[in-house]
Amino acid sequence: MIWDEEFETMPREALESLQVYRLRKTIERVYATVPFYKEAFDKRKVHPSNINSLADLQRLPFTTKSDLRENYPFKLFTLPLHEVVRIHASSGTTGKPTVVGYTKRDIETWSTLMARTLSCAGVRKGDVVQNAYGYGLFTGGLGFHYGSEKLGATVIPISGGNTKRQIMLMEDFGSTVLTCTPSYALTISEAMDELGIGKDRLRLRVGIFGAEPWSQSMRQQVENKLGIDAVDIYGLSEVIGPGVSVECIEAKNGLHIFEDHFIPEIIDPDSQEPLPYGEEGELVFTSLTKEAFPVIRYRTRDITRLYMEPCKCGRTHVRMDRVTGRSDDMLIIRGVNIFPSQIESLLMEIDGLEPHYQIVVKREGTLDNLEIRIEVNESVFSDEIKNLELLEKRVEKECKESLGVATKVKLVEPKTLQRFEGKAQRVVDERGA
Repeated sequence: MIWDEEFETMPREALESLQVYRLRKTIERVYATVPFYKEAFDKRKVHPSNINSLADLQRLPFTTKSDLRENYPFKLFTLPLHEVVRIHASSGTTGKPTVVGYTKRDIETWSTLMARTLSCAGVRKGDVVQNAYGYGLFTGGLGFHYGSEKLGATVIPISGGNTKRQIMLMEDFGSTVLTCTPSYALTISEAMDELGIGKDRLRLRVGIFGAEPWSQSMRQQVENKLGIDAVDIYGLSEVIGPGVSVECIEAKNGLHIFEDHFIPEIIDPDSQEPLPYGEEGELVFTSLTKEAFPVIRYRTRDITRLYMEPCKCGRTHVRMDRVTGRSDDMLIIRGVNIFPSQIESLLMEIDGLEPHYQIVVKREGTLDNLEIRIEVNESVFSDEIKNLELLEKRVEKECKESLGVATKVKLVEPKTLQRFEGKAQRVVDERGA
C-alpha cells in the first residue's frame, strides 16, 4: 500500500521541479532569519536569488554537527521560541546536545512522513505496534508513535527495556509490529528462548529496525528468530527524526528517500566533492519542508550510496543502500580502513557464532591492534577446547583475508557480552587507557 501515491510515485521531472521550488523557499527562509546561514552564504557569495536549479545546490555551504553545537541551543531556529511546539535533542555524550525544534505544522509533516514510512514497511490500519524505541528527547519513540496513530494502527508506547514485560505484552496484546533497534530485537529473541516462549506464540509479522548500522546477515538472524519480515529504516534528528527513508516490504532492497521533503547527495568525505549515483560516500541532506529548523547540506557522516533504478513497489524516489558505517567511526588499523559493519557481516557468516560481539582497539607500542570478542552458541561452547581453538583460528584467518589486517579473536561464553536496549556500542577504544 502506498500512503501518498501522488508524491511517492511522482515522475522525476515533476519531482525535481517541486524540489527546486521548495529549496528556493527554504533558502530564502534561512537567509532572512538565521544569522549563521546568512554569514555562511555571504562568505560563499551566494544569494537565494542565485538558486534556480538543483545543480545550484552545490554552491551552498555545508552544515555540520559542530555548527549545531556552536549555535546551541536555539540560534539555528528560524522562528521565535513561542512558535515552536516541540524540542528534541541528541544525547550530547560527546559535548553539548544538538537541539532541534518543530512547529505545529512540522509535527504534522513528520507524522505524515512516518505514516508513509510505516505503510511502506508493510504496516496497515488495525495493526498493533509495539513501540520499543525510546521516548523523550530522542526522536525515535514519538516519531513512530505519531506516525502509527496517523496511519490508524494501535500503539503500545512501551519504550525500551524491561524485556520480559515486553514479551508478555507482545503475547497478551497481540502485537503485530515491533519497532526498536536491531540489537534490541535480538535481545528480545534471546529472552524468549530463556522463557521458553516460541515465536509461534506471538502474532508478530513485521519489525522496523534502525538507529544503528546492521548487516544483511543480522537481518536474517532476526527474521529467523522472531518469524517476521525485518525492514530497515533510516532517519536522524537533525533532519527530522525517523521518516527520512525506509525499505519497502515488497523488495527490502534499498531505502526509499522521501525526496519531496529531502534532497540527498553523496560526497567524498575528504574532498567534499559530489559523487555520482552508485558511488559510495558520505550522505548529505537538505530539508525542504521544515519550518522551525531547516538544515542546508547537512553532513550526516553516514556512509552509503544512492541509486535510481526502478523498484517493483512503484515508488519513484531515489533509494539508498543500508548505511555501512560512519566516516567518523571508521577505524584505521595499520593503514587499513575498517568499518564495524564489515566485521559484523563477516562474523554472521560463520556457523557457531552468535550475533553479539565487541571490537576492542588497543595500542601495543606504536601499533594499533584489533581484538574481536564474539559469543559462541551453547553447543560450540560445550565442545572440546581443541575445537574452540580451531574455530578461533578460522575466524582470525577469515578476518585477515577479508579485512586485510591481522586481528586477535577471542571466543567468549554465551550471554557474557553487554546487551543494549538502544543503540549498540560495538567499539571499545582502549588506546587512551
